[in-house]
Amino acid sequence: MLTVFSTSGRRFPFARGALVLVLGSVLNIASAADREIDWLELMPEEDLNLLESMPEIEHEGDGPPTLPDEIMTGRVVPGMDGVSGKIPGFVVPLKTTEDMRILEFFLVPYYGACIHVPPPPPNQIIHVKYEEGFTLEALYDPVWIEGELVVERTENDVADSSYSMVASKVARYEE
Repeated sequence: MLTVFSTSGRRFPFARGALVLVLGSVLNIASAADREIDWLELMPEEDLNLLESMPEIEHEGDGPPTLPDEIMTGRVVPGMDGVSGKIPGFVVPLKTTEDMRILEFFLVPYYGACIHVPPPPPNQIIHVKYEEGFTLEALYDPVWIEGELVVERTENDVADSSYSMVASKVARYEE
């Protein structure tokens, strides 16, 4: 049994197991923010299999190249709903302030996605809101976003996303 003393000099006994449980909870909270989410974790196995067996992207005429319809369905991994962590990516601004602070954006896994067509599959786009806003020197500068991932579809003229996040932090990407 572990004994803890208060400033009044009275002794308060605590079971060692309870202390371990409390410390474990604190450490889990800290490690959740440190969890790095991989983009491939956002794709269900059937979509990963499609990617592996996908033929070359076709480009016909003057229009944009197209991806097979089955990869663009936006299927999700239900187990990723509510996962807290951080994920790196590139910003496609959707809403900015007059002084160019980015408040809402799509996070995508590679530079040029959604700007150059075709956009990634919806399960490879995260719709992010960041109330505080942030600035970027250039759109090719990657960022880390932190927060809780939510399975939520967003449809937009730019692209569709299968996931969303209210970011608690946006930071310059550093390994």
